[in-house]
Amino acid sequence: MGFIDIQDNSAYIRASKFGDQIWNIVIQWQYFEKKTIGDQLVRAVDSISANLAEGFGRYYKKDKIKFYHNSRASVIECKDWLNKCKRRNLLDKMKHGELMDLLNTLPMEINHLIKFTDGKLSR
Repeated sequence: MGFIDIQDNSAYIRASKFGDQIWNIVIQWQYFEKKTIGDQLVRAVDSISANLAEGFGRYYKKDKIKFYHNSRASVIECKDWLNKCKRRNLLDKMKHGELMDLLNTLPMEINHLIKFTDGKLSR
């Protein structure tokens, strides 16, 4: 039996794709919007998959779960930034709703990963 790769984890895949989608939106903004909100949004979004990857690479269960919790917290931060984008007319109502719907699927997947890790690892 081979090692499981982070590239096979559905939460990581979804988070990575979401990050790419946000990048493709932000890269089209004007300098001020990119520098202020765009930078923060991209960092928060990329933090979701980065923390999943870092947790996946940790040896101890508590370390893994800590990074998965950090990833879940980054989802909440992203929601805040997306709401700011909508209020400041950087995203229209429909695009905002579409992105929020995608983002709302991630906590459930991350929670599943936390539960799985907690149940399968002894230490």
